[in-house]
Amino acid sequence: MTSETLPSAVPHIGPVDAHDKSSSTMGNDASPRPHHWEKRSGGARQSLGSVSMDEKGERNVQETTIATPRPFHRRTHDFRILPIPRKQQYDPSGVFNFTLRLNVVFGISSTAITANLYYCQPLLVNLANSFNTTDSTVSTIPTVTQAGYALGILLISPLGDLIRRRPLILLMLSLSLLLTIGIALAPSIPAFKALSFLTGVCTVTPQILIPYAVDLAPPHRRASVMSIVLSGLLLGVIVARAIGGVVADISGSWRNVYWMGCGLQGLSLLSLWWVVPDRPSKTEWEMEPALEGRDSQAASTATVGNIGPVQMSRLTYLGILKTMFKFAATEPILIQGYTIGFLTQIIFASFWVTLTFLLTNAPYHFSTLDIGLFGLIGIVGVTTAPFVGHLVDKLVLWVGMLLAISIIVVSVIILTIGAAINIAAVIIVCIGLDLGVQLGHVSTTSKIYEIDPAYRSRLNAVYVVASFLGQLIGSAVGSKIFLSYGWRASAGASIGFGGLMLVVMLARGPHCKRYTWFGWEGGARFVKDRQAVASDEEKGASTDVAARVDEEKIEALDS
Repeated sequence: MTSETLPSAVPHIGPVDAHDKSSSTMGNDASPRPHHWEKRSGGARQSLGSVSMDEKGERNVQETTIATPRPFHRRTHDFRILPIPRKQQYDPSGVFNFTLRLNVVFGISSTAITANLYYCQPLLVNLANSFNTTDSTVSTIPTVTQAGYALGILLISPLGDLIRRRPLILLMLSLSLLLTIGIALAPSIPAFKALSFLTGVCTVTPQILIPYAVDLAPPHRRASVMSIVLSGLLLGVIVARAIGGVVADISGSWRNVYWMGCGLQGLSLLSLWWVVPDRPSKTEWEMEPALEGRDSQAASTATVGNIGPVQMSRLTYLGILKTMFKFAATEPILIQGYTIGFLTQIIFASFWVTLTFLLTNAPYHFSTLDIGLFGLIGIVGVTTAPFVGHLVDKLVLWVGMLLAISIIVVSVIILTIGAAINIAAVIIVCIGLDLGVQLGHVSTTSKIYEIDPAYRSRLNAVYVVASFLGQLIGSAVGSKIFLSYGWRASAGASIGFGGLMLVVMLARGPHCKRYTWFGWEGGARFVKDRQAVASDEEKGASTDVAARVDEEKIEALDS
C-alpha cells in the first residue's frame, strides 16, 4: 500500500488518517477530545489529507482542513478615508514601545474629555439666568449628564473587546466634540439637557484608553501607565469645576466655557490621531477563552501554546454584554474588586458633597469662592500618580488594595475627630482620600485586568459602573445623614463603610486561585517576585493582546 499527501482546494473537515496524526490538530481515536481551528475573520483554509490504495485497488481519500493565518495586509486608513500615520500602522514583525510621550498624551486627552461632564456644575446659576428658568430646572443637568455617562460606559466602552480601539477612540471623541459644539449653541434648556445627555454617552473615551494603555504597556509598567491616564481623568474633574465658573465670569458668557472645551477636544483629537497605534481587534482571530466549561454555547476547542483551552465561538455585541453580566456574578476577583470600588466611591462622594456644608458653617464660614478653591487641593493627589503607579508595580496587587483601604479609613477617622477643630485636619483628609482612592483604583483595576486580557474592556465597564453607582449613593446618603444628624454622623457612616471594605478585602487572600471565593491560599508574600517580574519583561516589549494571539496560533499551526 502506498501513500501520498495531496493538497485540496475544497474546504472539508474530516478525520485525520491514522498513519499521520501529526499533520493536524484534529485527531480520531487517538484523541479523546477532537478539536480544530475555526478562524472567523476570513483567511485561507489549508486542506491536508492522505490518499491510500486499499486491498481492492480503490483509492481511499481521507482529509482534514485547518485554518491558516490570514496573509498580513497593512491597514492604512481608518473609516476607509482617514489616513493612519505610517508610524502607527500595525506591523506584526515590528516591536512596539509604549513611550512616556504616548502615556502623557493619553493622560492629557483624558483631562480634556472628562472635563465635558463637569463644566455645567459651576454654571448652573448662569444657565438659569440665561434661559430665564428656575434653579430647580437647571439642577437636574448634572444628573442627566452623569446618567448619559453611565449608559455610555455600559453600552459603548465594552466595544473595546469587539472592534479596533483606534477608530473607536477617534469616533467617540469626534462625536463628543460635535455634541459640545451643539451645547455651546443650545437655544433652550430642553435642548441643552438633551445634548448634555448625549455628550455624557459619548464621553467614554478615557474608559477605552485605560484598558488599551494596559494592553499596550509592558507587564512591569502597567500600573504606572494606568495611573498616569487615571490621573488625567481625575484632573479633568478638578479643572472643569475650578475654571468653568472663572471662564464664564471673565468672558461674560457660559457658552465660552463650552467653546473652550471644543478647542481642547479638537487638540486632543488631533493628538490622538497622530500618536495612537493601530492594532487588530481582539476578534481579528476571534479567539474567546473558554469560560471554564460554564458557557452553554456549543463550540469547538483547541489548546494553544500557554493560553490553554480556547473557545472558537463567534463574538457579537450582545455576546459581550451577556458576558459582562456573567462575570459580574461568577468572577470572585471582579466581585471583590467592584464591591470595594463601590464602597470607596460612597465614602469619597459623601465627603466632597458634605464638605460644602461643613465649610459654610461654624467655625469656618467660608465663601463659595473659598470652597471652590479648596477643591484644588485635589491636584496634590493627582501629582502622586507616578509614585502610586510605581508602588503598585512592585507590590502584590492585593496589598496595594489593602493599603489604599487603610489610608481611606484613617482619613475618615481624622475627619470624625478633627474636622471641626482645625482646617488642617480637613486638608489632610482631602489629600489622604485622593491618595487612597487613586491607589485603590489602580490596584483594584490592575487586579481585575489580570482575570483575562481578552475581557479587559468589559471587566473595566463592570467595575466603573459599580463605582459610578457608589458615587450616586454616596452623594444621596451623605447629604441625608449630614443634614439630619450632622457632620460627625456622616463621617461615622464613612468609617462603617471603610470597615466593610476591610471585611471584603480580608475575606479573600492575596494569592487565592481565580475561582476561590473565600480563604487564604498561596502564602503571604506581599511583594512581587522579582524573578516573575523579570520573566514578564523578557516576554517582549509589547503586550498587545492581538499580536500575542496571532503568534500563539501560528506556532500551534506550525507544530
